[in-house]
Parts: sequence; C-alpha cells; structure tokens
Amino acid sequence: MNLQEQEYSKRLDLNVWKRLLQFARPYRRQLIILIGQMFLLGLVDAVMPLFNRYAIDKIALTGRLERLIPFGLIALVVIVLQALNVRLMILYAGRLECFIPYDIRKAAFAKLQTMPLAYYDQTPVGWLLARLTSDSRRLGETLSWNVIDLFWSLAMMILMMVFMLLLNVKLALMVLVTVPILVAVSILFQKRIIFNFRKVRKFNSHVTAGFNEGITGAKTIKSLSIEDAMHREFQETTGTMRNFAVRAATVSAVYTPIVLLLGAIATGLVLWRGGIQVETGLPGSIGYGTMVAFISYAVQFFDPVKQFARVFTELNYAQASAERVMSVIDMEAGIRDNELVEQTYGDMLNSNREQWPDFAGNITFEDVTFRYKDGENILEHFNLTVRAGEKIAIVGETGSGKTTLVNLACRFYEPTEGRILVDGVDYRERPLLWMYANLGYVLQEPHLFSGSVRDNIAYGRQEVSDEMIEKAARIVNAHDFIMAMDKGYASEVGERGSRLSTGQKQLISFARAILSDPGMFVLDEATSSVDTETEQLIHQAMQNALRGRTSFIIAHRLSTIRSADRILVIDKGKIVEEGNQRELLQLKGVYWRLYTNQFMREQMRLTQDPQTDSEVGAAV
Repeated sequence: MNLQEQEYSKRLDLNVWKRLLQFARPYRRQLIILIGQMFLLGLVDAVMPLFNRYAIDKIALTGRLERLIPFGLIALVVIVLQALNVRLMILYAGRLECFIPYDIRKAAFAKLQTMPLAYYDQTPVGWLLARLTSDSRRLGETLSWNVIDLFWSLAMMILMMVFMLLLNVKLALMVLVTVPILVAVSILFQKRIIFNFRKVRKFNSHVTAGFNEGITGAKTIKSLSIEDAMHREFQETTGTMRNFAVRAATVSAVYTPIVLLLGAIATGLVLWRGGIQVETGLPGSIGYGTMVAFISYAVQFFDPVKQFARVFTELNYAQASAERVMSVIDMEAGIRDNELVEQTYGDMLNSNREQWPDFAGNITFEDVTFRYKDGENILEHFNLTVRAGEKIAIVGETGSGKTTLVNLACRFYEPTEGRILVDGVDYRERPLLWMYANLGYVLQEPHLFSGSVRDNIAYGRQEVSDEMIEKAARIVNAHDFIMAMDKGYASEVGERGSRLSTGQKQLISFARAILSDPGMFVLDEATSSVDTETEQLIHQAMQNALRGRTSFIIAHRLSTIRSADRILVIDKGKIVEEGNQRELLQLKGVYWRLYTNQFMREQMRLTQDPQTDSEVGAAV
C-alpha cells in the first residue's frame, strides 16, 4: 500500500484553522449565540464563590436570617436560568457537530469529482476514506464542542482572575504565579503531543486501506492462499498505530497530572497565606467568606485550566485531521479546464450544457509525446487520425502503450507535448465534462454498484424511464438474461455485482454506457474472461452499439476485432502495422504472429478439454 503522507508543520498551525473556520461561517449566528452562552455560563460560574462569600459574611456570621429567603430565591432563579442556558448550548453545539462535518465531506467529495483519472491511479481508497469519514467527524467535534469549551475556559479564567484581584491581590498572585509555569509546560509538551497524534491519524489511513483491500480483494486473497501474509501485514500496520496511540496517551497522561499538581500547589498556598490573614485584626486581614471564596477560586480556577489543556491537546490531535482534510480540499487537478473554458461552459459541477458544441467524433493526434510523471516517454511524436464513426482496434504486447493511447484520446490524461484535436479543435479548448459526457467506457472488470439491475443501468441518471433502460438492455443483448432473473430488472446484483457472471456484468456495463447515447466508445479488454456464448452476445452488442460511433477496442481475443475498420498494432508507443484484419494477416508480420499464436493456443486447449469454453488469456 502506497500511503506516503505529506510532512506538515510540527507546531499548531493557526493558518490551517483559520481556513478551516470557513466551514463554520454559514453557522456564524449559531456560533455567536454559543459563544455568548459560554461567556454567560462562565460569568455565572465565576460569580458563585461571591454568592457564597455573601452568604457566609452577611448572613451566617451576622445571624441576619431574614436575608436567607431572598438570597435563596435569587440563587434558585440563577440556577434555573443556568440550566436553560446549558440546554440551549447543547442543542446548538449538537447541530454544529452534525452540519460542519456534512459540509466538509461535501466539499471534499466535490473536489474529488473534479480530479482526473491519474489521481485515482495513484491514491489508495483507504487514504481517501479516512479523510472523508473519521477526519471529518473529528473536525466537526472540534469546531463545535471544543470551540465552546475553549471560550468557556477563557471566560472562566479571565473572570476569576479579575474577581481574585479585586478580593485580594496577594492571594490572587499566589494562584496566578502558576500560569507561566503552565504555559511553559504546554509549549514543552506540544511537539510530542502533535507528533504522536499525527502519526496515529497517518496510520489510521493505512488501517482503513488494509480493511478496504482485505474486503474488496477477498476472492483474490483466498485464491492465492495468502490469508496469513495479509493478516501479518495488517497486524503490523494496526500494531504500529496502537503503539503511537499509546505514546500519545502516555504524553497526555503526564501533561494532565502536571496541571492538577499546579492546581494543588496554588490551593495549598491560598490555604497557608489566607489562613494567616483570616480575622487577625491586622491590616490586610480577610473575612471567613473571602477565605472560602478564594479557596473556591483556587480550586475552580484549574477546572477551566484543565479544560483548556484538554482542548489544547484535542486541537493538536485534530490539527492532523485538519491538515489531511484540507490537503484534499486544496488539491489542484492536474487536468482541468482553463479559465476561458470555465467562463464559457461552466465548471465540472455547474456546467452550462446548453453552450456545448456538437460531438461528431473526429479524433486527431498531432505530434503527441506523453510520459507519466518522472518517467520515460510512452508515446513519442505520435500521429493518428480517426474519422467520425470509425471503429479502431488496438493490439500489442503488454506495456506497448495501448491503454495510454486510449486514455489520452478520452482525456483521462493530456499530452506532455503536442495536441489532440476533437472535431478539429484542441480538446483543451472544450470542457472536460463535454468530453466525458460523450464517452461510453466498458472495462474487462466492470464496476457494478450495490442495488438492482435497473439502478445499475440508470446509475447517475435519475430522469431515465423504464422503457429507456429496457431499450438499452435490448441493444446490448442483456434483456433476456435479465428477465430470466427472479425479479427481472428489480433483481439485486449484490456487492460489486457478485451475483452475476463476468459476462453479465459486462453486458450491464455496456447497457449503462449506451444509455447516455455517447458519441465515442471505448471497450478496454471487454470480451476477455467470458465463455464463447457470452462472447457472441457481446460481439453482436458491439455491432449494434458501435454503429455510427467512433470506437476504440482493446481486446485479448483477436477474433472479436475482425469487423474493425482499422487495426493498429502498437509496439513501444509506435504504430508498427495498420490495416484491417485481412490486410494484416497477408503481411505476415507482428499481427499475423500474434493471431497465429493465439489460434494455436486455443486449438490446444480445445484438444486437451473439448468441454472447456474457449478462453484465450494472451495479453496482446
């Protein structure tokens, strides 16, 4: 699993949080109300020791019990209002905890929709899942509960410091002298806390990816009998995550007791000095009520300090999530529409389809050179002209550049040098979505989604009718086998189409592609790994579906491309032979050799097992 993580700042990066707060902007009214509630909550909590001071000095010690009833009523009203305030605070914070992760996931997913195929070729699924799920959820918690805890802590600390200084400066300084020590300790622990938490989040991606690969690749793992190796690899990954989590917990376990110790020292100093000053009759002496209030402040002062320390730790932990989520949202697509195209046609998510030009399907490669990042040239000074409606078959050894050629034609990648014209215009001057909307793509291993046959054929097109779905299925010869299923078009296909054969999945994928009436078709090894009968069905479907459409066919079985208008034989990124099947066989060159070898292998297989369906797996 390639899960290399970007290295981030070792300090708490306020710029990241400043940018992340944009997701709280739509809820600023609720956030302002919440902050106001927390200041009010902090004010009441800070005033309570003064209430106790009044009760002791003005009621209990003076014996004026007539003041007790109004005092009690005032205290009751304050407590009731405080309870209502807490209820509203929980309500608003809970809403923010739901809304903010929703907006983050929406923004991240929207960004992913604009990323080119190359991004998905290089990025593991688990890496992305961790950012869209656990990282987003943690940020929602941080921008709701932790933010309000932060403001409550600040309000409490500031108000308590003010009240302590007003009551007695010397005793207040004995409490406040611990604050610089606390700040120094926090700075000391910050690097270790954020380092370990970031490692935990990093390896969480590895664990998520391990789960994903173990589940989606279960059939391959079992067929290779490598369960023990996969288990060891996963155990090593999750064990590393556990170790960093333990280290993070250990650092936090040391940090929190230090805060508690500082609180105990401050309380002890207040008891010692305040006890001397209580009712001595000397200048600067204090009353019993003031002494009790100060002890309350000394003890309570470190509640918000502890809370602040906890929020500080959570912020360090959440910063790893913030950096990772923002790395997704800030991604720049390697292939994207230029500014002029976006102004004319809109962007990927808000396209102005009414302005789209017609798509005829003329494709021209003009002196195209292509290489993957930091790699060697795959195609070099490549030229090709494909007429609208022409059916082009591409064959060649593995690694010859067949798939690269098709990916360039589809604009999944763009030329490193040279240009590709669609209907006489550089396709970089047309919107990406226009190109993709006019493209039908059928893979050797088509991806089906959980749901019914109908859902899979109509995937992403809610406006299509049952009649349109059935028509598409009939065109590709899928209707009969669909109707033979228990519930016809309502039959469930299972996870990733597990209830269907490879050929049936290909036919449904074919129907899904034909439903959008594309101007260009790509069949990438679409007839390998199927039985002879299904191959014939797909071959008939190809004849029906590709008629009048520009088509690129990459097939393992050379028999499936005999009706192609042109066959391109690719070797090391160059066209070494070109023509229809009869012309190429007469040349007795590369294509003739591939065709003859494949025919002989098929005959040998049939001779060894006449009952075996013809399956030729040669990579050509």
